[in-house]
Amino acid sequence: MNREIVLTGRSNVGKSTLFRALTGRAVPVGRRPGLTLRPFSAQVGHLIYVDLPGYGFMKYRTKGEQEATRDLVVKFLEDHQDRMLLAIQVIDAASFLEIASRWEDRGEVPIEVELWEFLQDMDLQPVLAANKMDRIANPDETLDWIGERLGMLPPWRQWSDRMAPISAKQGDISALRRIIQERSRAAAIK
Repeated sequence: MNREIVLTGRSNVGKSTLFRALTGRAVPVGRRPGLTLRPFSAQVGHLIYVDLPGYGFMKYRTKGEQEATRDLVVKFLEDHQDRMLLAIQVIDAASFLEIASRWEDRGEVPIEVELWEFLQDMDLQPVLAANKMDRIANPDETLDWIGERLGMLPPWRQWSDRMAPISAKQGDISALRRIIQERSRAAAIK
């Protein structure tokens, strides 16, 4: 059976750009959130990569459409749990802390934290792809703070099997490719 690697996360964090970098297959990408409206998949060797729609704020979508997208993502993850080799949560590392603080200031759980906890509750051993690292002035400090918000004590490097600093647009995804290879090898041994 082919195993799935699923890319999930908030809208406009670079999931589709990462999908293209991992698979070589083009999917619609753009500056405005909400372009991916359904799962896209591509097989590369024995792996099937899936680009899920982002959820959260989507400027040109109604609240009902945004909720329907969130429900589609959750249902997909639940329905495909047994086929998944890896669930990769993609975040925009350049804006993660600002957005998380904004949510927390309103007394709400940030959407990225909620998704991370959901993936862990499903026992998917998720990987965090911290995208847009080329925009970060102090990568180690930023990754420490992000990891801490997700329940991983610093330094982030002790979580290098669960956190991958990347820049999909720049083609710098080697940290994530290493994790995918390690998980693929481990699954082949089982």
